[in-house]
Amino acid sequence: MTEVICIGGGPAGLTAAYELSKQGRDVLVMEADPDYVGGISRTIQVDGFCFDIGGHRFFSKSQEVVALWNEILGPQMITRPRKSRIFYGGKFYPYPLDLKQTLVNLGFVESALGGLSYVYAKCFPKRDPKTFEEWVTNQFGARLFNIFFKTYTEKVWGMSCKEISADWAAQRIKNLSLFSALKNAFMRMLGIKSKGNKIKTLIEEFLYPRKGPGMMWEAAAEQIRQRNGRVELGRAVTSLSYDKDAKLWEVQYRDIKNGSTAIVHATHVISTMPLRELVHAVKDAPEKVRAAANKLRYRDFLTVALAIVDRERFDDNWIYIHSPEVKVGRIQNFKSWSPEMVPDQSLTCYGLEYFCFEGDGLWNSSDSDLVKLATKELEQIGLGSASDVRKGYVVRQPKAYPVYDQEYQDYVDIIRDWLAAACPNLQIVGRNGMHKYNNQDHSMMTAMLAVKNIIAGETKYDVWCVNQDAEYHEAGSSGATGERLVPSQVK
Repeated sequence: MTEVICIGGGPAGLTAAYELSKQGRDVLVMEADPDYVGGISRTIQVDGFCFDIGGHRFFSKSQEVVALWNEILGPQMITRPRKSRIFYGGKFYPYPLDLKQTLVNLGFVESALGGLSYVYAKCFPKRDPKTFEEWVTNQFGARLFNIFFKTYTEKVWGMSCKEISADWAAQRIKNLSLFSALKNAFMRMLGIKSKGNKIKTLIEEFLYPRKGPGMMWEAAAEQIRQRNGRVELGRAVTSLSYDKDAKLWEVQYRDIKNGSTAIVHATHVISTMPLRELVHAVKDAPEKVRAAANKLRYRDFLTVALAIVDRERFDDNWIYIHSPEVKVGRIQNFKSWSPEMVPDQSLTCYGLEYFCFEGDGLWNSSDSDLVKLATKELEQIGLGSASDVRKGYVVRQPKAYPVYDQEYQDYVDIIRDWLAAACPNLQIVGRNGMHKYNNQDHSMMTAMLAVKNIIAGETKYDVWCVNQDAEYHEAGSSGATGERLVPSQVK
């Protein structure tokens, strides 16, 4: 019997286990991946190359989260400059915005029309915006929405911006507006670094493990083991049931490598597994709840990593590819994240990211066909030559992003109500656990609060009150820095 089982060995699951192990608690992490911890924040290592699954900046307004990163990895963290651009219409636009370059690229007429469109949106905003398109148009105007948001967003989600909830925009580009972007651009023109920038998407530097984010979570797993906690790989949880008399959770899992099954028991469960899967794993979940879970959707993606001769074509950390002429949605330059991500400094490694659904044409393409596609599109954009490509690798990531369609929140609410009423000592945290497309600092903060609940012996903290800046809010009141966690009245 174990005191606490953490389902999933990503940032949330490992943060919970790490904090529990520091308290001397008996904890077991069960991770389905047979080779890596870290979840989507793992780092794949092949032939000396390190691939980040999506690009993970280590930046947080929460001092508690930053302190934990430093505690786990310390001097292995390096400070990296942030550089990114948007590719659209055959031109590159710096992001954050460079005012002069943006005006040159757009031209006088398009710039003027964009300005007029913005003024119109401010004079006649859409009241109570429900969709991503409505929310962003209110902030930037319809013309700039079509240039800088529409194509890329629809690549990411595989659906119209009219079908995506405004929650997605409010969460991912919170506080960003044309005014804030222009203000930041003027500061950059004057050479003023915005270290105190409150808008995450505009920060100019970030922390990063020298060999990728997986380095952080491998170190966390090792330190958990050193404190007699357990981190077991290749353990896919298949069912959970609660014994009301014994007040224990029975957790069944399948060994990924040999197919055998086994059962473990625990007083508490912290789950990071996809919310849809969790509902179907819990025995006797009501049909209404299962039906709601079935409505939750996920977007998958794959990375084609190309080891290529370094001609210094670009030194961005990543480039957003808005042009609809190519399928690739974003291109990472792993050497710009950290030079130690490549084994030979005469080479670099580009990660071309393709957003898809598991089982569709892209997902089912052979690795060789995907490498050919990525090489062709890299040439088409003008960032590399096929003759310089030395090797290609493909990494598929299922359930990378919980989908924010128009109805998702209603289904999540149904599941939350049921979990609160029928599943004692079961807490859900993290991106897929909560069906919230959050950053890893948010996932970590939800895990920290779950641990505080276990240690306190009662639900003093509502993990749903963590905002996207990893700050805990009590019934709408703000903990300004995230350093002070205020108990909620949730019971």
